[in-house]
Amino acid sequence: MDLEVNYLNKKRAIIQVIFAFIGLGLGAAYIPLIWAGFGYTNRTWFNNEIVNAVIGALVLWLLSLIFSGYIERLINRFEKSLTSKSPSYLLFGSVSTIIGLILAILISTPLYRLDSPILGGLVPIILMILFGYLGFRLGTTKREEWRKLFSFRTKKNADDSESIIDRPIDDNYHHYKILDTNILIDGRIYDLVKTGFIEGTLLVPNFVLYELQYIADSSDSIKRVRGRRGLDILNKLREENIIPVEMYEGDYDDISEVDSKLIRLAKEVNGVIVTNDYNLNKVIEFQKVQVLNINALANALKPRVIPGEHLDVMVVKNGTERQQGVAYLDDGTMVVVEDGRYYLNEHLDVIVTSAIQTDAGRMIFAKPAHSTHEINEENEHVGRNSTAKQKNNNKKSN
Repeated sequence: MDLEVNYLNKKRAIIQVIFAFIGLGLGAAYIPLIWAGFGYTNRTWFNNEIVNAVIGALVLWLLSLIFSGYIERLINRFEKSLTSKSPSYLLFGSVSTIIGLILAILISTPLYRLDSPILGGLVPIILMILFGYLGFRLGTTKREEWRKLFSFRTKKNADDSESIIDRPIDDNYHHYKILDTNILIDGRIYDLVKTGFIEGTLLVPNFVLYELQYIADSSDSIKRVRGRRGLDILNKLREENIIPVEMYEGDYDDISEVDSKLIRLAKEVNGVIVTNDYNLNKVIEFQKVQVLNINALANALKPRVIPGEHLDVMVVKNGTERQQGVAYLDDGTMVVVEDGRYYLNEHLDVIVTSAIQTDAGRMIFAKPAHSTHEINEENEHVGRNSTAKQKNNNKKSN
């Protein structure tokens, strides 16, 4: 605790010293203009370089006492933001900012020769701030393009080998599988990854993570639960490391919608968007980007037979219990037939009663179709007898 307090005191002292040094320069440069405005143009004991510099340092030091807390919070926020950025983000941002400042100095050089305090003093500062900011934005928002532009090859063989590695193995192969917000909230992506059917690397953009965090912090309890579920699924994927999971730190400030950002990212990294959103699926297909829809996968894996459907099968062996018989469909699916052992090596019309999915495959349960007819006829006969008895009882009572 004492170390933290000492660190904060040192930081505030450094801020005050920096303000004082800035005040030295500003006082020596601009306080003479203030004296001239009051009619004191000649050098006096209070109008000279040393006194003006001391006055400027004193004024800025007093201002630092007032605003040091606010400036310290800004610095802490800035430090926290920097520590969360990737090395490539910091590298390209720093280099591009330096280039922007150099351009601003080159443009401002002729302005320093002018006698005007605005053109010679204020305009260069504005240009440096503007060009530095523009350079930083260009360097950080276009990192992939800059990396490709400056990835020079020294040897032709190295160029050929690396281009073969970077080139997709096949037009249908995409290394990056980009996850959207809905697929993480859905949660089935975790079970699908565990089966090993998805290859490559899962890519989760930062703007998807921010949207999940926004949903998890919602005042609506239902949305809050959905958002936290998505964050839990993402953490499970990263912790269990079943498949590589990478975070994409870039963003597209010129695009507001997350779906449009996903499509833009998929085009840049030659990736596939994994989703369960029907509308997003249609938009992605229109944009000529490949998509993996988990709902479409689930529909493709549904059983081809449903309860009540008639099948023509041949009972080939006895079952394990209840006088069952076993038959097989053309694709090898086992059909367990009730009372089927009485029809060995015979073709039989059966009705599907249920179907289950096991680790070994799909299993269908059925019963002979004629048994249902007999039951129906017996029920009809019992119904007719009860009707006749009711009529006789009515006649006797009359």
